[in-house]
Amino acid sequence: MSDETRSPGRFVTLEGGEGAGKSSQIPHVAETLRARGHEVVVTREPGGTALGEAVRGVLMNEYDVPMPAMSELLLMFAARAAHLEQVIEPALARGTWVVCDRFTDASYAYQGAARQLGDDAVATLEQLVQNDRRPDHVLLFDLPVTDGLARAGRRGEGNRFDRETVAFHERVRAAYRTRAAADPARYHVIDAAQPPATVRARIEAAIAAWPA
Repeated sequence: MSDETRSPGRFVTLEGGEGAGKSSQIPHVAETLRARGHEVVVTREPGGTALGEAVRGVLMNEYDVPMPAMSELLLMFAARAAHLEQVIEPALARGTWVVCDRFTDASYAYQGAARQLGDDAVATLEQLVQNDRRPDHVLLFDLPVTDGLARAGRRGEGNRFDRETVAFHERVRAAYRTRAAADPARYHVIDAAQPPATVRARIEAAIAAWPA
């Protein structure tokens, strides 16, 4: 397909709290999109680049003194700037669909809401780093907090986000749900408490409804 006739790439993100199962569903999302004829790049945040993966290690580690919330937010966007420049924007420009495990919705949920920095701080950095780039489609995996934390606990030793309080994770979930309710055309909420086969069917139904 020539550059003149190639369809534009689309940006798809998977979001959700700890233990919601979004990461385990990434391969199915990519496979479903490829079956529809799309070239797909799979990536994650924080991560996706050498810088992003290094920042991920910093963000996930425990420290003797807690990391300031603003430091956490700035690190997220430092990694995101590289991710956009080196991976996401080039892929979209060549007509590839990008499937990303978390993006800026996570910053609104975790740093804006749960860390209580507020939406304005996140929105300022979002505009500075992303300009007008926003996900075309968001799959939000929703699960009661206690269920998600129990699942996360079964994975073994978690990271410092897993070990936050239930109240912290309740703020994360509430922020995600609020954002989805405000833009139902772009967000598809999936009940992650359902059996895996049902979750996969819900994913397929959501993707089938997207414009080709």
